[in-house]
Amino acid sequence: MFKPLFKAIVLCAGVAVSAISAAATTFTEGKHYEVVADTATATPVVTEFFSFYCGHCFAFEPLANKLAASLPKGVKFEKNHVDFIQASPPEVQNSMARAYLVAHNAGKGEEVAGMIFNYIHRQKANFAADGDIRSLLLVNNFDSATFDKGFNSMPVLAAANKMKEQQTYWTEKKVLTGVPMLLVNGKFKVKFDGLDEKNAEKELIELLAYLSAKK
Repeated sequence: MFKPLFKAIVLCAGVAVSAISAAATTFTEGKHYEVVADTATATPVVTEFFSFYCGHCFAFEPLANKLAASLPKGVKFEKNHVDFIQASPPEVQNSMARAYLVAHNAGKGEEVAGMIFNYIHRQKANFAADGDIRSLLLVNNFDSATFDKGFNSMPVLAAANKMKEQQTYWTEKKVLTGVPMLLVNGKFKVKFDGLDEKNAEKELIELLAYLSAKK
């Protein structure tokens, strides 16, 4: 199942993804990852830049969830939604990011992300306004009070603004050129096309563990 997904990731990246000691001799800069900053984050983190409108991101989502669960202890996995896909206005895409953040804060980020991905890519539907996003979550039994309290809250607005800032920063640096993109410790960009296609999933898990330990 991974083979077509791997090819999709490679295509998308071109358009716009104790084992650690052994990996040190296996993973090489320029082939498996790029150094895109001088300094790393204070704490280890893997950031996935993605869009709910991106078909490759939809295909990548199950693996993204597996990667998040496979990271070494103490390594954070965060999702950074972008708003540059032409399928809808940036304001609507920002609202989708806020809906995801509300769900994430409620411990249902993966569940709600799946709802939104399926709505767009399986049901072939779209969102015209914030109310459409709210309706999708509520019809799938997400708590209305939790959504209404969080959607326009200062913490959620600030987190969505941070996503936008990260998008702008890495786009201007010509690092964020397509989605999905994985950035480790704010310094290392994963090169999906450097992975062994036949063993890409395992290799990617090992690569993230290796990079998350680097400074």
